[in-house]
Amino acid sequence: MGATAGPVWGRREQQDFRSRVRGTLLGVAVGDALGAPVDGATADGTREARGAGGVAGLAPAYGRRGAVTHHTQLTLFSVDGLIRAQVRRDTGAWHPPTDLHRAYLRWATTQRDWGPDERRKDDGWLAREEWLYARRGPARALLVGLGDEIMGTPAAPKNPGEAGPEAAARSAPFGLLVGWEPQLVAQLAVECAAQTHGHPVACLAAGAYAVVVHALARGESLDAAVQQALALLAVWPGHQPVSDALQHALGAVRQGMPTPERVTELIGAGSAEGVVAAAVYCALVGEDVRHGLCLAVDHDGPSAAAGALTGGLLGALHGETALPPAWLAELEGRPTILELADDFAMEMTQGPALHGPAGSSPAWLARYPRGG
Repeated sequence: MGATAGPVWGRREQQDFRSRVRGTLLGVAVGDALGAPVDGATADGTREARGAGGVAGLAPAYGRRGAVTHHTQLTLFSVDGLIRAQVRRDTGAWHPPTDLHRAYLRWATTQRDWGPDERRKDDGWLAREEWLYARRGPARALLVGLGDEIMGTPAAPKNPGEAGPEAAARSAPFGLLVGWEPQLVAQLAVECAAQTHGHPVACLAAGAYAVVVHALARGESLDAAVQQALALLAVWPGHQPVSDALQHALGAVRQGMPTPERVTELIGAGSAEGVVAAAVYCALVGEDVRHGLCLAVDHDGPSAAAGALTGGLLGALHGETALPPAWLAELEGRPTILELADDFAMEMTQGPALHGPAGSSPAWLARYPRGG
């Protein structure tokens, strides 16, 4: 797996990219936190608890307002794995799915241990963030898929019957590889999805979602981004359920005022292609970011995943300043998310100066070790 030459980074381009990276990661987290309190509840039940307007803002989950779930946790470890892959490339080792798998195994450790183990020197800084050592409703497929050190692949996937949205919901960071060709972004997302969710629908939905984020991060409109994903999907065997779901989402945009019922219909049984399609729909029809996110979580289905997926799209499209400041102020882990986002942006724009032939930054290599 290779990458194309990256873009030319002037100051303005760097600032725009940094804003989109921050927006994507914060968007995933804020959508996740918005959906967490109502995850799996019926829309009627949500309105009984929240009033006729349904979800209108953050509410308590896991003992606090603004709490995130495993979707955000794994998205952060996706970023960590991508940075580590770039750093390890200097050694001649270049297989990003392996680096992502190692990152996901570090996440799995946070689900078993009480806190960081300072003896694991190759873990890097993210795995030493104590707030990440919390179980936030991880799907069984995640714990089983990452329960040993064997890496699932498209040819030999873990959990081949699992078609849930969890793999797609951690895939926004792949779309931030703006120097890569879209087909390589899709391939990486598919390969990494197979590590926990081996059903073709789950893998291809993750690939399609990453391609949409990729186009947005490069300045495309959301409609154009979805069209790019559809064109790319067409060459993959087994793509039809995912392509049909995305086409259904585009068609639903023209069917009048958005409603929770329409979102519920798009989500269907809650498998990956339906949840990704619902996220696309909510991002397209939302009057603003706040409305799009509330629509994404106010339905019968996996609200946290739908919120995370929608937030990733809106953040990549608009950048961090479009996200509701009051929600960000209460968001769990926000300092970590911002720090990681800025590290990713720095790695992608200035990586050779941090670790390359001209010399390496010891501080950077301590944060993102080449081992592990």
